[in-house]
Amino acid sequence: MSNNQEIHAKFSKTLLHPRHWLTWLGIGIFYTLVLLPYPIIYQLGKSLGLLGQKVMTKRRETARQNLQLCFPHLSVNEREKLLRENFISTGLAIFETGMAWFWSDKRLKKHSCIIGDEFITQVQKNKQGVLLIGIHFLTLELGARILGMNHPGVGVYRPNDNPVLDYVQLKGRLKSNKYMLDRHNTKGMIRALKNGEIVWYAPDHDYGRKNSVFAPFFAVDKAATTVGTSILVKLGKPVIIPFTPKRELEGQYVVKVAMPIQDFPLNDDVAAATFMNKVIEQEILQAKEQYMWLHRRFKTRPQGEPSLYTTLVQKH
Repeated sequence: MSNNQEIHAKFSKTLLHPRHWLTWLGIGIFYTLVLLPYPIIYQLGKSLGLLGQKVMTKRRETARQNLQLCFPHLSVNEREKLLRENFISTGLAIFETGMAWFWSDKRLKKHSCIIGDEFITQVQKNKQGVLLIGIHFLTLELGARILGMNHPGVGVYRPNDNPVLDYVQLKGRLKSNKYMLDRHNTKGMIRALKNGEIVWYAPDHDYGRKNSVFAPFFAVDKAATTVGTSILVKLGKPVIIPFTPKRELEGQYVVKVAMPIQDFPLNDDVAAATFMNKVIEQEILQAKEQYMWLHRRFKTRPQGEPSLYTTLVQKH
């Protein structure tokens, strides 16, 4: 598949090959589970998350270290409580992904609301593109579907190596997107923004040394941060709007759309990365237990500097 094209979900008879039958069976079971009443889904997700905390030892340690690096002012007990809540959210995220892909609009609307979507409406009236900053909350898949019911846009994703899972993923995401783009298709994103589309973008992970600069992120003074935001803003000239999908009590999901970002620094990549990291921090603090702390956010270090994770392992 070319990186330079719009991606749509296309069914092929090859997806019915016997080698894919187990995958289809798993999807069928998963589909059945996410159609259950929400209280049952919640308990299943919570149990799965707590089991994951016990058995996913490497991921657990990564999350623990990330929390220690970002929130050194919290006590050990406070961070351990946050870690437990984060794993519960991780288990729930699996089912929330299924909810995003398989639930009807009618059912989703009963469990969700959007605050601030008038900011997107106003920008679209002016026929300007929107760079929608959707950082890696565990609720992101569901939040994007909820927002997309009102404001369908252009999704950015990484193709799955399994063709059946890739098809199901695309089919689910296209319920709230006009089409998808490969995450490496920068030209496609710029073209969509120039055409006044909404493009989802996540600049909060460590994507390696290439096309990155080091900027502060929470208590870490040198975090590898993509310069992709600067490129898209310079060339696509969109309005930058962050949004936070948050799981509330009683099975309610609130998608909060923030005011458009002003004064984004265009001529200094480090200043721009620092600026964007501050925006991301404020979004995370709205529901930090629901953020994807299992990712090795600080794996890339400046030349000659030791791994932060190795140092923490030795101290732990």
